[in-house]
Amino acid sequence: MTGGAALTQPAAEGLPGRVALVLHIRRVGLGVAGMLLGFAVWWVLTTVLLAGSPMAAAFAPGPALRALGELLLGSDLPVHVAVSLRRVLVGLACALAIGVPLGLALGASRLVEAAASPAFQFLRMTSPLSWMPIAVMLFGVGDAPIYFLLTFAAVWPIMLNTAAGVRQLDRAWLQLGRSLAATRWETLRHIIIPGVLRHVLTGVRLSIGILWIVLVPCEMLGVSAGLGYFILDTRDRLAYSELMAMVLLVGFLGFLLDSLAQGAFWLQTREKRN
Repeated sequence: MTGGAALTQPAAEGLPGRVALVLHIRRVGLGVAGMLLGFAVWWVLTTVLLAGSPMAAAFAPGPALRALGELLLGSDLPVHVAVSLRRVLVGLACALAIGVPLGLALGASRLVEAAASPAFQFLRMTSPLSWMPIAVMLFGVGDAPIYFLLTFAAVWPIMLNTAAGVRQLDRAWLQLGRSLAATRWETLRHIIIPGVLRHVLTGVRLSIGILWIVLVPCEMLGVSAGLGYFILDTRDRLAYSELMAMVLLVGFLGFLLDSLAQGAFWLQTREKRN
């Protein structure tokens, strides 16, 4: 659940600096080689195997990369990117505000878990996209239904990972807090929250992946800005090279967001080890 890098980076801390550097360079090199192989397969499919097809030529790497550069430099695409990132951050913040308290309650009380888990599992297994018509009818057209859908999609990994973190807390620390007459707020602030932070970050990383997948179809709900809106616009204009460029951009931004979440997880793990 935490990704390979999250496991290998802390493990490399105990190695000599030179060996750790070599391992890191080799890992980065393998990643770059894998990306180049993917581009090569893409080029072969669109340029060699489907040679002569105008549609395939429009989706080829060369036209798509040129279109991406033109869009980033000569259009309002950066504005759409900023709007989408804002929506992701708002949805993630709402999911944290709801998911962490619920996870703390589920993890701390078996009675709460027994009463609430069936309903939460039922809701969790309902596709967020199936709520799209209902969200539009309830909140109208605009950002509000998008925030609702993104929050609904992202809250479950955060809630479940927080609950798992509470259950795995070292009971000796809780007993120590009680022996020192710590209040509930002091126990929460100094023992429980630091103890579950690693699990919360794991849930955040999973939620970011879900948010990014759900975002694009959510932005096709009649809004006038965002990556999903821009993709629909390229389709309507029959600008297929730009459409492929948007696919690349969505993938790159999602990769960047996941890398940032993974870095935060690694830093927190490193601080805990120290």
